[in-house]
Parts: sequence; structure tokens; C-alpha cells
Amino acid sequence: MHSLEDLRAGKLAGIKRLDLSCGLTKFPREIFELADSLEVLNLSGNALQHLPDDLHRLKRLRVLFGSDNRFTELPECIGQCDELQIVGFKANQIQHVPAQALPPQLRWLILTDNRITQLPEALGDCLALQKLMLAGNQLQALPASLARCERLELIRIAANQLTQLPAWLLELPSLAWLAYAGNPLCTEHEQPAVRQIPWRELHVQQQLGEGASGIIQQAHWQSPEQPDKSVALKLYKGSVTSDGSPLNEMAACIAAGNHPNLIGIEGQIIDHPQAQAGLVMHLIAPSFANLAGPPSLESCTRDIYPADLRLSLPVVLRIAQGIASVTAHLHGCGITHGDLYGHNILWEPDGTCLLGDFGAASFHPTAALGEALERIETRAFGILLGELLERCDDQGSQITVLRQLQARCVQPQIGARPRLGEVERRLQV
Repeated sequence: MHSLEDLRAGKLAGIKRLDLSCGLTKFPREIFELADSLEVLNLSGNALQHLPDDLHRLKRLRVLFGSDNRFTELPECIGQCDELQIVGFKANQIQHVPAQALPPQLRWLILTDNRITQLPEALGDCLALQKLMLAGNQLQALPASLARCERLELIRIAANQLTQLPAWLLELPSLAWLAYAGNPLCTEHEQPAVRQIPWRELHVQQQLGEGASGIIQQAHWQSPEQPDKSVALKLYKGSVTSDGSPLNEMAACIAAGNHPNLIGIEGQIIDHPQAQAGLVMHLIAPSFANLAGPPSLESCTRDIYPADLRLSLPVVLRIAQGIASVTAHLHGCGITHGDLYGHNILWEPDGTCLLGDFGAASFHPTAALGEALERIETRAFGILLGELLERCDDQGSQITVLRQLQARCVQPQIGARPRLGEVERRLQV
């Protein structure tokens, strides 16, 4: 994080990224002195309500973040920034998004957790758009013009007021990651029976991790009904995340049931002193690691893998078979994962793998819609399979067959893609 004092003293000359979070109520004009170099401007965590009309003077600006401020409207001046590709204004009080606020090269728009009821039809003119994050607003419909955005790959529309998924949405040729839980279009899903575990039986130890939806901790479970055991706890936060509602995530985890490629659930926590919702889960061995890192600002929709990662064909097959199997299992439960990515897969060097992070999971609104939603997720699997094959040096007929299967999974004609059950069967041949 940079300081306003260093900016005003000229000590930041030539920098490409500026991060200022210091209670700003006005845009510091000294930022314009960085116009020849500045590419990423992060003004999140301030008290800003406006940006200057001449923001376009930052001629190299590619990324603009203004989250956790006090904007009630997406500033129109943003649309005049010709090089701007990524715009993030999460957790403001935005009610209005003017057409003029959309920059011509927009690739990634984040307006999560605002008060937006309507989006401009001009959004469909942003033909470079790849990621659209709108969870936690008050949208009752999406602009039909978005059907023109054929590069759009990830959409987050959970926790809005949508009563249906438009037909064009299910036909977008590049769409692979879709989250829509917590809308009126989602019917009530009956939660299967799950063991209720009193908080008093759990003795919290160290924290294992923290994500947008909750905190994961190791714990010792002492129950009179069984031997003591080490477990993992996930305590869910109540706020809306970029993917949707943490409570929807918990419901999907429970409904997913058991599968060898899922992290097993012991039960649901009850009687937490702060009434937090949570799950008791199997403790994963420390030999597991994330297969990839999440996308960067540059890669936008593609995971970042270790530069030196190489995989043998048997390992590629084992990962692909495991993920195809567990995703087909979820589809059979009426659930789409919504975030089928390498960074949400835990793996061991022999290819043993577990699919995690149900933050974007959604229940199928109807059985009829389920098949189209599953074939959208087939594309996500195809992208993952392609990333695995890129890191495999083996040659031969089996690799050729895998490449042909991968091409079928990512083809633009959604109805021609195989469902994951078929993919699983073909991977076992």
C-alpha cells in the first residue's frame, strides 16, 4: 500500500501500480503526474463518491478498482478511458450504471454487492467482455444485448431478483462458469438429512485458511458416540461474496453428498455461540496442494499454473477422470459447481484429486434447464482438460483421443457438447 505523502512528495514517479487506501474523500490530483506510467489504480477502501471528469488523462490506465467506497453511480468518466479493460466497484451503494460509463475495451466488470436494478443495453456493445460479476444486487433482468458478447466466459448473477434465466444466456458460445443461486428463479431445495454436531464437542485449533465465504480451522472433535478425531471446520460468513451467498454454498455442499473426489462432510454445526453457520469436514492430508493459482489481472479467465509443472499421461488421466466423475455426480444431484477450475482442485503428485469451493454452486431451477446448464459446465471441464494436456509431454494415440474429446467439450455449439457422464465413460476406455 502506498501513502498519500509519498505521492505528493513525488516519490512514486514512474510506477505502474498505485494502491491508496487512506480515507480519501476526494481524488488526489497528484495522481495525474503518473499519467505516463500508471496502468493499475486501486482506490478501494476509501470514502470516495466521485472521480474527476478528466480521468482519461491517465492514458495508460488498464485496471481501475474503486471497491468499498461511497459511489452511488458508476462514474461516466470511466467510459472515456480508451485503454481501460478491468473495472471493479464492489461493495459501494451504486444504483445506476450509465451507458457512458462503459469503456470500449472492457474485459472484466465487477459490480458485486451494490443496489443495481437495471443495466444499460450498451453493455452488449462491450464485445471484449469476458467476466461479468453482478452478485448481490437487485437485478430483475439482464440486458438482452449481452447475447452479442460471444467472448463472455464467466457470469456471476447470484443473489439478485431474477425470475428466469434468459434463453440467450444458455446459448453463449464461450460461457463456462455461471453462478445464479439465491434468485427467485431458484426453487426451494429440500436439504437432505445431515448429522447435527454441537459446538461444545468441537475444540478449535489452528486456522488452516480463509476465503471469501468463510474461515477454515482445524479442530478436535470429541463426541460420546465415537472415538475422538481431528477434523476441519468451515464457519461461513454472512455477507455476499463475488460468487453469491455463503449459505447457498453450505446447502450445496450438504446436498452433494459423498463422492471419492469430494471432501467428506461429517455434519452441520449447531449451537454456535455467535449463531454462525458451519460444517464439520474431513481433515485433508497436508500432502494435498492446489493444482493451480487463480486467474491474474492479465490472464482474466485462465488459471496460473507453476511454470515448471509437467504431468505424465497417467496423472493427467487420473485427474481428468476424478473431476469428470465428481462433476457428473453433482449434475446427478441437480447441482452445477459454477467454478470448475484448477485453483479449486486439491491434488497429490499421483493424480489423486478433490474438488472444493462450492461458493458458485447452484441448484438447477428445473430438470429441463439442467441439461443446458450441465453442458455449459462441460466447457469449463474442457478448458481444464486442455490445461492439463498442455503440461503433458507424452505422445501417442491416447493423447490424440484426449485432444479430440477436449475439442468436443469446448466447441461453441452447446447442444453438441457431451455431458460429463459421457466424458467420464470415455476417459475410462
